[in-house]
Amino acid sequence: MRITRIETFLVPPRWLFVRIETDNGIVGWGEPVVEGRSETVRTAVEQLAELLLGKDPLRIEDHWQVMTKGSFYRGGPILASAVSGLDQALWDIAGKHLGVPVHQLLGGHVRDRIRMYGWVGGDEPAEIADSICAQLDVGLTAVKMNASGRMHPIGSVGEIDGVVERVAAARDVLGPHRDVAVDFHGRFTLANARRVAPLLEPLRPFFIEEPVVPENSHLIGQLTRSTSIPVATGERLYSRQEFLPVLQAGIAVAQPDLSHAGGITEVRKIASLAEIFDVQLAPHCPLGPLALAACLQVGFATPNYLIQEQSIGIHYNQGAEVLDYVLDKTPLKFVNGHIERLTGPGLGIEIDEQAVRSADKNGHAWRSPLWRHDDGSYAEW
Repeated sequence: MRITRIETFLVPPRWLFVRIETDNGIVGWGEPVVEGRSETVRTAVEQLAELLLGKDPLRIEDHWQVMTKGSFYRGGPILASAVSGLDQALWDIAGKHLGVPVHQLLGGHVRDRIRMYGWVGGDEPAEIADSICAQLDVGLTAVKMNASGRMHPIGSVGEIDGVVERVAAARDVLGPHRDVAVDFHGRFTLANARRVAPLLEPLRPFFIEEPVVPENSHLIGQLTRSTSIPVATGERLYSRQEFLPVLQAGIAVAQPDLSHAGGITEVRKIASLAEIFDVQLAPHCPLGPLALAACLQVGFATPNYLIQEQSIGIHYNQGAEVLDYVLDKTPLKFVNGHIERLTGPGLGIEIDEQAVRSADKNGHAWRSPLWRHDDGSYAEW
């Protein structure tokens, strides 16, 4: 079996899909994307395709090594994301070739279902309550919210109190038996994070996410040592080497993204590394169906897997939804706040190729918002 064709598809709302075709007719799909930089990643995929065409798709580890190390300059979100989607597609081919789901190739399932959570905003208490109720109505038992919008480097009393008020509103709706995670989204300085965390402790968040920007990961230990709230990070870390310092600093939850951190091959290794530090995995995934399916395949075979993010209904999804590109929506259906074990071959979902090709004709040009403080200086989004 040999790889004969590699195609990419720029599909709304903000995703990039890759399709790998083999000479025996098996097709694998993956999701190589950096949100806001899809066109750039597309070019990187096209360059990496030179290393794969004509090769045996089943040599997944060797392909991963060559794609990540076969250039003098390595790493970074663009290259790692391009590798990630291609890696997902190779695993999809392997599973389809052998007639088994990917998690079977990773050692078999260690759980029958994976708990899911959804995003509920974070701006106004009234909106929080309504958004949470909508997620509860579809059966979810956990949600994640933004801690704040734009945040000054040293927050005002009103900004700090506003964070606490919104999380308190979420807790009121959820009660004591459901969970709310609070995403700081890299918008907080260490000083703000250290002020807010103690005020949130009585509300017992599931975790606080990305309390500092990833380039300040060397500071995160100061927060983990000063709060009882589990600290999560990792959506903008792309390798085991980048995860090691935050694991050593005492985070409780690692959040690699299957479309950014080297795909199934590398995230599986990140999970094993995290297990050494008694850290749980909760992959970042505000993306499409292929990224979600790849996450789930890793989750079914990974002991230290906590919960899974998904983007069905998220505010980013304007013009298309996660399930729009899937032929059979049943495998990704929520059942009592979980997704049941995927049993189909490969990634376990069937992509609607006609819908993907049609969507690619118009593509998209999604970009991250650009925020500024009231004095005109740049603000973290």
